[in-house]
Amino acid sequence: MSGRRFDLASAHRAAELDETALWVGDFLASPGSDNEVLAAALAQREHWWAGPLSIPVEELVRLAGPEDDALCPIEDDEWEDDVSAMEESVEQGWEPPPLLAEFQDGRLLLQDGNHRYEALVRTGAPSAWALVYFDDPDERDAFSRQRADIA
Repeated sequence: MSGRRFDLASAHRAAELDETALWVGDFLASPGSDNEVLAAALAQREHWWAGPLSIPVEELVRLAGPEDDALCPIEDDEWEDDVSAMEESVEQGWEPPPLLAEFQDGRLLLQDGNHRYEALVRTGAPSAWALVYFDDPDERDAFSRQRADIA
């Protein structure tokens, strides 16, 4: 899939074609994400997807970062360099690809896109586009109904 654009529009197209799982796998294996481990983990069993959805940033739980208690620790300098570059790009009009969040125990855990998330937070974005995956289709359906009621 060399040369494929991974952006919000292509994520929406994949969702319309019921190909979100394929889009996610290709995106995670691409140089922009470079997260083949998550791609392989997601491919091990079926998941149910919602989105892309605009999610308030305060509802998303960042798992990676420079904090001592981060689930996926990242060196301060590396984190700051990457986030600062993305922050500048966002300020110049870049719309990052959707974040990938796992619905777990009522929380939206960021499994991919922690740097993009932080750049959006720093620029004052009230929400972020995300693809959310579920282990159970009934949970996905309940989540989708709840989101529809809020909108």
